[in-house]
Amino acid sequence: MACHYLRKGGIVTDFPLQGIRVLELGNFIAAPFATRIFADFGAEVIKVERPGVGDELRGWRRTRGSTSMMFRTMARNKKSITLDLSGEQERELALELARTCDVVVENFRPGTLERWGLGPEALAEENPDLVLVRISGYGQTGPYRERAGFGGVAEAFAGLRHVTGHADRPPVRSAAPIADAAAGLYGTVGALMLLLGKARGQAHEGPRVVDVALYESVFMMMESLIPDYDAYGTVRERTAGNLPGVVPSGVYPTSDGLSVMISGNSSGAFGRLMTAIGRQDLANDPTLADGDGRVEREHELDAAITAWTSAHSAPEAVRILNEAGVPTGPVHDARAIAEDEHFRARDMLRPLKVVVDGEPEEIRFPGVVPKLPGSPGAVRSAGPELGEHTEQVLTELLGVDRADLAAYRERKVI
Repeated sequence: MACHYLRKGGIVTDFPLQGIRVLELGNFIAAPFATRIFADFGAEVIKVERPGVGDELRGWRRTRGSTSMMFRTMARNKKSITLDLSGEQERELALELARTCDVVVENFRPGTLERWGLGPEALAEENPDLVLVRISGYGQTGPYRERAGFGGVAEAFAGLRHVTGHADRPPVRSAAPIADAAAGLYGTVGALMLLLGKARGQAHEGPRVVDVALYESVFMMMESLIPDYDAYGTVRERTAGNLPGVVPSGVYPTSDGLSVMISGNSSGAFGRLMTAIGRQDLANDPTLADGDGRVEREHELDAAITAWTSAHSAPEAVRILNEAGVPTGPVHDARAIAEDEHFRARDMLRPLKVVVDGEPEEIRFPGVVPKLPGSPGAVRSAGPELGEHTEQVLTELLGVDRADLAAYRERKVI
């Protein structure tokens, strides 16, 4: 697949994953998040969707038009084909596609691919070098493997939900799909590790499978949750916006009705913070020299910081504290992000022409992460229309003729 990036100055650079082909059999967020990383860096990603229905994400968080911006974001740089995977002839088409691919990514409940005749052994028989990424709620093994799993449930099961929110209120969920994004990242890393091992000639017994559980992806973010329990008998509880033992750190109100996030929890940053807010007495207090001492006086320190931030606007507080070397930032909403010069300078707002409701409009999409200055990724296209590339993929990759295409459409296979 020809895939190049025109850098500033007219230099054409190959994408780092050019030549890799990925078959996405996933829906919603986790699997599409993983394949989006591949697509951003030049891999050809073929997304398989149900005929006439498509990925349910197309209808999520949509206030106008027929396709959500959430889908346009998650499916960017990909091709969409429609294919019903449940029948025998459809299975053969899927296997033929898998023969041409380096990676397959799926996020169905364990056992679903096997019922369709598309399990790891069947895929490996067709393509021994194929890497299969399997993302599910609880993993492919264990007593809970067959349970349905969504990100919110995984976050609760892994302990994140219990420690999120205020102590005197029920647990709450972060307003971002943490479990899905983390699982997608682990899926991509696992696939790249197996591809690297294959490129280096490392032996591999059996199908090349990456088994990612949503809950485990969250559990790996929970730091020393269980070691603290075993060593100290500590069961972490909700502590509002602060992390236990990380003091002072949190969101503080400002005079303009906004807020700023301040992290003064390292010894050096703490001293600079106290000096900047005019509390040299606290900066010089030897009992506050380490984290344990600061934890003991958390409420006192938060009150001192709040008194200072409440007398300054958010921009003033951010400027003064950053000049003092204290990690501080504004609490941005979407409007503020859209106007922030740093997001623009780092190419994190990429404009594309997208049909939202009738006519093309300029819509800004998130940029590419991570930055690879020598061979960067790119946002080349928004998520495609349902089945936009079905004919192209089946004819060019599989050699399907137009008569067979018409027959498939007649039987609603595609």
